[in-house]
Amino acid sequence: MKLLKEALVLAAGALLTLGASPHSLRAQNLDSADLIKPPADSWPLYHGDYSGKRHSPLTQITPRNVSNLSLAWAFQTDQTASIKASPLLVDGVLYFTVPDNIWAVDARSGHMLWHFHHPTTQGDHIGQRGVAMYKGWLYFTSPDGHLISLNAKDGSVRWNKIIADVNKGYWTTMAPLVVANHVIIGVSGDFDNLTGYLRALDPDTGETQWQWNSTPPAGTPNTTTGGMTWMTGTYDPKLNLVYWGTGNPTPVLNGSTRPGDNLYTCSIVAINPDNGKLAWGFSVSPHDTHDWDAVETPMLVDGTFHGQPRKMLMQASRNGYFFVLDRTNGKSLLTVPYGPTNWTKGIDKDGHPIPNPDKEPAPDGRLIAPDEGGLTNYRAPSFDPKNGLFIVDAHPSYSIYFAKPADGNYGWAGADYGLWGKGVIEAIDYQTGKIRWSHEVGRGGSGAGVLTTESGVTFTGDAYGNFLALDTSDGKTLWHAGTGASIQSSPISYELDGRQYVLTGSGGVLFAWALPPASTHSPQKVARTP
Repeated sequence: MKLLKEALVLAAGALLTLGASPHSLRAQNLDSADLIKPPADSWPLYHGDYSGKRHSPLTQITPRNVSNLSLAWAFQTDQTASIKASPLLVDGVLYFTVPDNIWAVDARSGHMLWHFHHPTTQGDHIGQRGVAMYKGWLYFTSPDGHLISLNAKDGSVRWNKIIADVNKGYWTTMAPLVVANHVIIGVSGDFDNLTGYLRALDPDTGETQWQWNSTPPAGTPNTTTGGMTWMTGTYDPKLNLVYWGTGNPTPVLNGSTRPGDNLYTCSIVAINPDNGKLAWGFSVSPHDTHDWDAVETPMLVDGTFHGQPRKMLMQASRNGYFFVLDRTNGKSLLTVPYGPTNWTKGIDKDGHPIPNPDKEPAPDGRLIAPDEGGLTNYRAPSFDPKNGLFIVDAHPSYSIYFAKPADGNYGWAGADYGLWGKGVIEAIDYQTGKIRWSHEVGRGGSGAGVLTTESGVTFTGDAYGNFLALDTSDGKTLWHAGTGASIQSSPISYELDGRQYVLTGSGGVLFAWALPPASTHSPQKVARTP
């Protein structure tokens, strides 16, 4: 820890004395080709690319030399909010966020190029996931329901559009998704009578192109509201389909007023990005009564499944089940639990969990696994194609759910009290759903996302603020470093000037890690920590 503090002091001094790097003054211009096939010196989308796999092709940092990893630079935001964003990297410049704020930082030195602040008092400041970029423009959602377009060179505002009514209880936290000439955004909120939706806007003018609602129009009999679209989706350019997860129905814990499956809440949906039409939907938690949003990453993987070539979609969902779908039509290939789950009667013929009415919240309480936070949450998983592993930060847990008279507070009509939980990095064999290996990361869970690399290293965090490098083949610790605060972001990796960096946020600090120059081409002996 002492060495880390000394490094932070040196890095802080560098921030004060360094001028802007000439590399970072290049014209910022991100086109559709860069989004479809990102070069190694970029991370141009929230997930790195459209697939959501968060698997880096870089190989300079390996299981043999990762023990030499050291701090390249650190950037302090001076904000109380923790960094939950995945930075974008375009032309040597990093763009990252906390609520109401964007920074542009030189990716080689950590030197700040500009800072944008959008002061708000309305909306939930629960977190901010990042920005999107197209051509020379950035797109940023604010807690008060605005989408703001800024000049990537200097942070000046081009336009500011209202995308959700904060006075009704909406807010926005997500990183938009750019697909061709569409900027696609989702919304957040937990009050009754709010409908979740996706909206596409023109990247030049901010005008609405289409909107898809996750629930039927108000007043439709025997339906629900809800279905918020909290997190960034994925995209298949060949099928021309955007894939998105939707949130819980409302009232949240009281399902008596909304019979049926409550489509399309707690679902994975496939949407045509050109017109907003639904191609298919798959109900992950039919008739949810436990607040288990299905907004976790809808990861796209091409490969064989049980010997047949498939275009797959995989999701480790908050409700405790791992799903593999055929993403061309939404048909189930596999549904299995990846941790303790006790709320279902089993799986139906189409791969949907069957809710057990006896496990709905009740006045005398019901023991439920997992808890309200879910077996995983917003933190991003990763996919390693070499080992066929879907790797996720899981949270085995138990809680007691109570039903209470509706009090109008967020439409909950009940409460959840956590009893026990721990954090575990799990490597799931996507062919069978079996856990190939697991690595415990502490009581309560970590909140960090996962990044894998082609060389066989998995990066993530633990519950104690340590940044971890694990061996992707077996989950053993190869290296770790304390950061001084909880890690609530998902790592990214990029290569500039022949040097690979791994980046993560911890508290209000952005850390960049790299091998010392002498180590970048000389393999070292593996050094594992218990």
